[in-house]
Amino acid sequence: MIRTHRPAAGVCALLAALAAGIAFPGHAVADETEQAAPKVELVLDVSGSMRTADIDGGTRMAAAKQAFNEVLDATPEGVQLGIRTLGANYRGNDRKEGCKDTAQLYPVGTLDRTEAKTAVATLSPTGWTPIGPALLKAADDLQGGDGTRRIVLISDGEDTCQPLDPCEVARSIAAKGVGLTIDTLGLVPDAKTRDQLSCIADATGGTYTSVQHKEELTDRVGQLVDRAADPVVTPVATEGTDQCSSAPALKSGLYTDREEFGQQRWYKVDVNPGQELRASVSVAADRAVNADYGVLLRAVTVHGREIVRGEASGLGRTDVISTGLRYPKAESDDDTTPETVCLQVTNSFSAASGVKTSPGLPVELTVDVVDGPSKASDVASFGLGRGWWLLGALVLTGFLAGLVWGWVSRWRVAVWRTN
Repeated sequence: MIRTHRPAAGVCALLAALAAGIAFPGHAVADETEQAAPKVELVLDVSGSMRTADIDGGTRMAAAKQAFNEVLDATPEGVQLGIRTLGANYRGNDRKEGCKDTAQLYPVGTLDRTEAKTAVATLSPTGWTPIGPALLKAADDLQGGDGTRRIVLISDGEDTCQPLDPCEVARSIAAKGVGLTIDTLGLVPDAKTRDQLSCIADATGGTYTSVQHKEELTDRVGQLVDRAADPVVTPVATEGTDQCSSAPALKSGLYTDREEFGQQRWYKVDVNPGQELRASVSVAADRAVNADYGVLLRAVTVHGREIVRGEASGLGRTDVISTGLRYPKAESDDDTTPETVCLQVTNSFSAASGVKTSPGLPVELTVDVVDGPSKASDVASFGLGRGWWLLGALVLTGFLAGLVWGWVSRWRVAVWRTN
């Protein structure tokens, strides 16, 4: 039985883009229907600064081209992908003309990998950095259809076409309610570039990533393209209570709630014999909080006995903290009635001075009830599960090895004395 789960903080970006890429069985409560073809447009900065050679000994442009080629090879079937550039064509000093320099290098649609790679190979760092105009055009490129839509912006500098603020552009796109997410990647960014790209991503519920190496760029762009192809699950709003008896009954699905600082919330789930409950929770600090905090997820019987728990703590380095647990209920010929398991979510966040404590912190709860392992020993046995067999084999091997070594040692001593 898994009693504690402390996942790495990096995987907890879960709440930054609520529900991207999580799939549940067909009986999940969350709304998951057959999705239309997802659309992704990669928007690449081809301004003059991309000539800078500071990524693994090569230029930023070379790193971007390599990443694009590898991502194009790995793009999932069914994803409609396009490529747009900014600063790729105009070489002059006229700012007005430079701020119009954005063009669609490869149209959004069924991907022809060879054609797309050939188009990328022609790029050469050239001009200005019109991020705002490029985002407006990219949003137009992705219009139509009901599938997920995502812009992946890769840039190494600030927009040079103010007063058209790219943050305001991103906010206007989000305000239209078109369900378009903008993710941003900064190539060796300075503080101003990082702030601007973070603002663009935050406006649409996207993510920002700082990139220092070619492999990081390739991996991150690939992840974002893959994410667009994942089925979308819409979280279901729920409201936990202060005790299990009045808690909402949940089925498999993805749920959102709010929890006050230092508060506990209760939910309950029915688990049949032979099934396994898997639950995880993430709590996000959407405002300034003190550095030392934690989250606790407990599975408890209706009589108050703790079954299993998961807990995690943080020191202020991440904005989201997560933990999870598993509880398998053994099959029984005598008892076929479901067991009500109470889930308790507790946080130990505290507000910084002058920070409002209401509304509560965002909570995302994942519940999955699946067929359990064939035998309880698969996951029980003091946490070792089938590891007992390995442990026994190691003990026996060690014992036999000790006997052989002792016999060899005595034989060598006997030979030494004889000689």
